[in-house]
Formats: sequence, structure tokens, C-alpha cells
Amino acid sequence: MTKPLFLDDAYLRDARGEVFAVTDEGGIVLDQTIFYPTGAGQPGDSGTLSWQGGQIEIATTVKGDRGAIVLVPAEPNPLPPVGAQVTQTLDWERRHRHMRVHTALHLLSVVIPLPVTGGSIGTEKGRLDFNMPEAPADKAALEATLNRLIGCDFPVSMDWITDDELDANPGLVKTMSVQPPKGAGRVRLVRIGEGDDVADLQPCGGTHVRRTSEIGRVRLGKVEKKGKQNRRVYMHLDG
Repeated sequence: MTKPLFLDDAYLRDARGEVFAVTDEGGIVLDQTIFYPTGAGQPGDSGTLSWQGGQIEIATTVKGDRGAIVLVPAEPNPLPPVGAQVTQTLDWERRHRHMRVHTALHLLSVVIPLPVTGGSIGTEKGRLDFNMPEAPADKAALEATLNRLIGCDFPVSMDWITDDELDANPGLVKTMSVQPPKGAGRVRLVRIGEGDDVADLQPCGGTHVRRTSEIGRVRLGKVEKKGKQNRRVYMHLDG
């Protein structure tokens, strides 16, 4: 199992690690990593891996078997041997934009308080699919409310609860299509706000900004009908 350093600190831009295994497909598994693997609509991280005598570009990161996180090289260049000490460095600009979009989508689920049926995160935009039989009557008002929440500069923090505590509070789960990973005994919560001023609280294993002001202004794009009950709402970063 790879220790996911990003769960405790999404702002780590580089870290040491040891090569635990190399997959048959040429992927690299480390004992610990700052690279987030593709999942829950968020793309896998990219960056570089360097060691004594070598360096390789990492194109993306995916989940492997039994808790492994696999770094996928961009090209079939020589790989570090098992046991090698390596330095992993994120493409930080790309990651941070994913963090901004991801946190903004959490707030979008507050502005549109309907069940979420899907979602996707990119560097320029993201989207959420909602169980929304009718299109929003006033998209401009939703956008203004979303930007007002972002401008509140809420702190974003992480906490953990047990599987049983989550089962006792099913209202925490907003997504219909993807359920929080359970079975490890605990589930990670992302909280936007603090004390009596909490804007959002939901299970999430992704990476987020520390304060909502880091997101910057956003704008809502088109709303697409996706089936009888579903509508897809796009959100764009303004810069």
C-alpha cells in the first residue's frame, strides 16, 4: 500500500520516496507519494521523478491493486530500480488549478442543493451533474451566490469519521453515483467554514485549497440536459 501524503497536506510540491515496485506495464509504485491518482472526477497528477543518475516525466497517476498508487511515465524511458530513493515533484500549477476547481464544485453543490449524479474536474473548468428535472430559473443569481460564498474566504479543513458514523449520517453524502470509500474503518470529510459558519461538509478524498479566496472568481457556463431527470452545469475559472 502506498501512503497518500496528499490526504494530509495537499500543498506538498515535492517529497522523497522509495520505489516499492514496478508494474508489468511500466508504472512506478512508491512507498509514499504526493501524486493524487485519478478518481472521483479529479485527474491524476503529473510531474517528474528523479533519482541518482536518472529522471523521468510522469504523465498521470492511477490507482493500482491493494492500495497501490501507480505513477505512469510519459515515455518508455529507463525506470528507477526497486529500492531506489527518488524525489517526486508535482506539476504544481496544474494540481493547484484542480484544487481550485474541486473546492468551487463543493460550493456549487451548496448553491444548487440537489442530489449530485456525476462530476468532472479540469484545469480551466469543472462540471456537476444534478438530479434536476427543470433548468435553473436564474443562472446569473446562482453565479452571484457562488462567488459570494467564495469571497467569504472560508477556511477549508479535513477531518475523519468512522464508517459507522457515516452510516448514521447519510445526509453527508451528496453524490448518487459515487459513494465514499468505506471498509478501511474511517472516511475523510472536507469542511468548508468553521464553527457555526460551515458552508459545506461532505466525504471527499480529493485535494482542496486552504481557503476559498484562493479559488478566485468563477462563472457558470452552459446547462445541458442529460436524460429525463439530469442536467449538467459547467463552471469556469475566470483566471
